[in-house]
Amino acid sequence: MRVLKIAGDFRARGFSGTRTVLLALDCAEERRSGLLGFAFKREVVGAADGKAKWLRSLKVFKSIVPDPKNARDPADPTRPMRFSTLEHPVQSFLWGDYTAEPDTLYRFTILPMYGRPGELEPKGEITFNIRTEKEFDQGHGIWFNRGAIASQAFAREFGNKAPSDEEANNPQAAETAWLSRGLLEACLSFIGGTPAGDGLRVAAYEFTYPPVLKALKAAIGRGVDVRIIYHDTTGTTGQEKNANEKAIAAAGLPRRAGGKQVLFPRAKTKIPHNKFIVRLRSGTSPEQVWTGSTNFTPSGFLGQSNVGHLVADAAVAERYLSYWKMLRKDPELESARLGAMGLTPNPPELVPPNSVSLVFSPRTKSELLKWYGRRIEDAAGSVMFTAAFGVTQTLVEPLAKDRDFLRFILMEKPPGQAVKKALSKDRDLIISYGAVLGEMYEFKDGKPTARKRIKEFELDKWLLQEDHFRHQGFVFFVHTKFLLIDPLSDDPLVCSGSANFSPDSLLANDENMLLIRGNTRVVDIYLTEFDRIFRHFYFRDVANEVEAKGSEAEGAFLEETDEWTESYFKPGLFKTRRRQMFFADPAASWAAKAAGRKPIA
Repeated sequence: MRVLKIAGDFRARGFSGTRTVLLALDCAEERRSGLLGFAFKREVVGAADGKAKWLRSLKVFKSIVPDPKNARDPADPTRPMRFSTLEHPVQSFLWGDYTAEPDTLYRFTILPMYGRPGELEPKGEITFNIRTEKEFDQGHGIWFNRGAIASQAFAREFGNKAPSDEEANNPQAAETAWLSRGLLEACLSFIGGTPAGDGLRVAAYEFTYPPVLKALKAAIGRGVDVRIIYHDTTGTTGQEKNANEKAIAAAGLPRRAGGKQVLFPRAKTKIPHNKFIVRLRSGTSPEQVWTGSTNFTPSGFLGQSNVGHLVADAAVAERYLSYWKMLRKDPELESARLGAMGLTPNPPELVPPNSVSLVFSPRTKSELLKWYGRRIEDAAGSVMFTAAFGVTQTLVEPLAKDRDFLRFILMEKPPGQAVKKALSKDRDLIISYGAVLGEMYEFKDGKPTARKRIKEFELDKWLLQEDHFRHQGFVFFVHTKFLLIDPLSDDPLVCSGSANFSPDSLLANDENMLLIRGNTRVVDIYLTEFDRIFRHFYFRDVANEVEAKGSEAEGAFLEETDEWTESYFKPGLFKTRRRQMFFADPAASWAAKAAGRKPIA
């Protein structure tokens, strides 16, 4: 749902996902004078008590609260103090409410606050209703996990205590439910809700999470026709050797059931990177597919940021089933390439309106990277991109090209020095990457390596200690693989799936990707979650870099004058461009330029 509300010299645009509401603000130039920020109140429309509350502030006025780290909650002195935006307003023209619940009608009241710290008063009011999206509706279900282990929220809720193996394997455990944020529950519900006589066709890369494997075993036990392609890890080395086979044995998944083969090892490919499940009604008619970036592992559901995407479309499910049948035979690379290309030829430059197109890998050529690059160049308003393993060279130029719109890149690590130099040519391109407060990446041969603690980190004086309890693997923070083209427009494009945007993912791996055009419900869920994770890490990135250079990161406290508004109204600055971006004409989109391009061969 999208809302535009104008109240005098102020205006607000709201975008709702399932569990996040993104609020963009704007005001007339003259109303900046004396403005100390915005207070936000949220209430549930129609609820018995309304559950009205002033939303929590992340920063405070130093003159009022000089030592916020040691301020304690009067109701529970063991917990840190929470501060209200009514006394400590938000000094930003963009705010995200990350505590919303799905399919709930909220009323937001936004008050511009003037005066001085400790003696604030509102001058004006913006009030509007907005409903969050249902988790599953109109053929799409989308679930993002928390994806922010290293955070003040986790430190406050659980004291940085890592879930034990027993807790991580228990979907009802408090830490597990908090970190999963509905993603694990949705996957287990998809499997558990499949009735006897129906079928499930699974394609799995990392296949070690007991709750998922046990759910599949239970499905077999109640008469569901389950068949599973999984990565054959008998030939791998190190900790991954036999990982899937050991987990399968521990869960008691049978090799055969009802006289049919259940388990199909996939060995003849570089990486069988799929993570999808097709549901077959009556065991024969494909009707739904669960896909996305989430590996069937504890870290997939509870650690790194991930998405599960359910599509209830018979035609889409049918092609996934055909793809599964092809992979079940464990084809050699060339045969798999021909099969994938036959099922999903290269898409046209302009995919059909209000459609879901598919791309399966491996492919015979990697020209699809140039297709993504052209969509980036076609954008009219904004681009948002996640890159777990870095930005491939083919996409560097389209992203770095000087264009009159903002591009946002969310990465697992900071880019290598050569890529960073290329991407930094245009200040309209902003990068955020996974980070823990007080830790900086070191570089070797121009590439980021391990993180190192910053000594005497200034923000330690008021922030809770953050920790990252995962210490194994290659991806800790950002594992999603999606590209949003003009997500604020009326005709957005969402590219989301298992495939990293790289040559290997197209040429050598088993992968799948959804290309969804024109669905504002879908894009708003991706948009709001991208913003949540991007800004979660961006503050950490900036604070760490400032501290590492010997300066003091002042972002802990609010400005005590209206000086904070300067960066939102000075022409050409990032925050100014971002403020304007949310109020641009939604009719302008990438489709106009894409329509004039010749299709790729």
